[in-house]
Formats: sequence, structure tokens, C-alpha cells
Amino acid sequence: MENEQIKSPSDVLPTNRKLIVSWLILVAILVFVMIVLGGVTRLTNSGLSMTDWKPVTGWLPPLSDQAWTAEFERYKAFPEYQQVNKGMSLSEFKGIYAFEFAHRVLGRIIGLAFFIPFVLFLVFGRIRGKLVPRLAILLILGGLQGGMGWFMVKSGLVDDPDVSHYRLTAHLALASLIYSVILWTVFDLLRPEKSRASRDDRSVRFWSMTLLILISLQILIGGFVAGLNAGFVFNDWPLMAGQFVPEEFLYMQPWYVNFLENPAAIQFSHRMVAYVIAVISVLLYLISRDQNIALSVRSSISYLLIVVFLQIFIGILTLLYVVPVSLGALHQAGGIIVLTFSLFVVHELYGRRSYD
Repeated sequence: MENEQIKSPSDVLPTNRKLIVSWLILVAILVFVMIVLGGVTRLTNSGLSMTDWKPVTGWLPPLSDQAWTAEFERYKAFPEYQQVNKGMSLSEFKGIYAFEFAHRVLGRIIGLAFFIPFVLFLVFGRIRGKLVPRLAILLILGGLQGGMGWFMVKSGLVDDPDVSHYRLTAHLALASLIYSVILWTVFDLLRPEKSRASRDDRSVRFWSMTLLILISLQILIGGFVAGLNAGFVFNDWPLMAGQFVPEEFLYMQPWYVNFLENPAAIQFSHRMVAYVIAVISVLLYLISRDQNIALSVRSSISYLLIVVFLQIFIGILTLLYVVPVSLGALHQAGGIIVLTFSLFVVHELYGRRSYD
């Protein structure tokens, strides 16, 4: 059996599969925490507190009063202190520094948690075949994510003390992609048999994939909301400053720029896509009740419907309470949880399935 050619990620030796799945689930959990911590870093305006990048040597914070003073003086030379935090005390600086430092250290921990087991599994022949390039691609994406994070921070160390919302969204998108690929690989390993196409579940497949695409789009729009501070411009619901469509919706020219740089249009889009996701979630649930599909699919669609509406409820609360850190972080976590359930539904329908 050990000499057989492995033809798919699910063809890991059975005795190894549990170990590899456990490893990947651990990494996925760490990535999930990383995404939420990134949201907290943004909400606490901590992301520009560290003005240099030391990917290898940056494991320790300043360890003496002299080192802290030097770090604070370095921060004072940049626009965020000069234009936003003028007069900040050293203790206040330590508070925002802690979030960004934790974010960066967790990134390094994730890198090691993936790289070291990956190398050991390769050396001892625990992973082979098509699983190897998939995991190698994940390793590369992880390295790119670190670089993307610094590329984002650099955009806020110039005249305007705020990171580019384009770079922030790219950073979030890449993190979500890494998380999704890890989960899909886990699902492949847990559900090793190929699924059988059925005419009965075509509509379920179509709407589940449509929902996944919309959820992914919503995460990207959420990145724009965060990057443009669009969650602070209208804090009423269901209307926006007393109107369904705000007056500022299309004030930029050309018109399409509004959907890239206008906070009012971005928040409006975020709301509208949420409503569409809610409608399609209900539609998918109702269609799945009438189809001859697996119980696992039916149950996962039910859970997906629940988390979608919980996420919308949390989003509304986040707006009404003017984006407190706790609710903002919970909303970001909710988005990734919705993505998780949607990925599982799509995998059950399009991916691989066990017949146990």
C-alpha cells in the first residue's frame, strides 16, 4: 500500500490522516484568531504603532524603559502621532503597540506551526502526491501574507496616517483565501470518496455556490467598510440618515468610483449584499427541504441559515452602537464563521464525500 501512487489529497495513508487533519484544523483555528485579531488591531487604531518590520528578529517587544522610550520616539516621527495622537503618553502608546505586536507575533507562530510539521511530514513520508503541492502553495501564500501586511502598513506611514483600504482589503482577502484552502483540504481528507452527481440537487448546488460567491464578495466589501471607516458614517437602521438610499450615494465622478472610495456607497452596498445573502439563504433552505439530498447537506444548510441571520443581527447592532471594538470584532468573526459553513455546504455538493 505504501508503494501505491497517491492521486488526490484524500489518499493520505489512513493511519496518517487523523494526524494531518488535526494539524490543519489547528492552523485554521490560528488563522481564524489572526483574522479577528487583525480586526481588533484596526478598530483600536493600533496598526501603525510599529513603524518597522523585522520578520526574523521581531519576536520580542522592548524590554527596558530605554527601549520603550526609543520605540516611542520612533513612532513620534511618523504622521499618525503628529496628526492624530499628538500628546499621547508612553503608557497609551504601549496599549496600542500591544495589539499590533500580538498580531505580528501570531503571524510568526502560524508560520512556524505550518512550516515545521510540513517539513517533518515530508521528511518522514507522511504526506505525498497531490497533497504536497497544495500544502506548498499554502506555505507560499502564508509568506506572501506577511509581506502584504507590511505593504499595507507602509501605506499609512506617509502623509496620510491611515492605511490604504485597497491594501487592507487585499490583506483580508488573502487571509480568507488561506483559511478557505486549509478548510477545503480538511474537508477533502475527512470526506475521501468522490461525490455522485445528481439531477435532484442541481438547484441546491447552484444556489449554494451563488451564496458562497456572495459571502466572499461581502467579506471584500467588509474590508472596504473597515478601511474607509464606513461603519461610522450612518448609524441608524433600516434607513441611512432617514433615507433608504443616502444623498451621498453617488456624489463622486465617474459613478463607479463611489463603489470603491465613497463610504456612503460602500456601507449601502454592504447592507444590500447582506439582504441578498439573507434571501438566498432562505431560498436555499426551502429548496433543500424538497430535494433528495444527503442529511449532512440538509443539516449544514440549516446551520448556514442560522449563522447568516445571526451575523446580520450582529452587524445591525454594530452599526447602532457605532462600532464598538467588541461588536466589531464579533462581526468580523461572524463573517468567517458564515464563510466556514458555506464552504462546507459547497464541498458536500461539489467536493468529495464519504460513504460511511
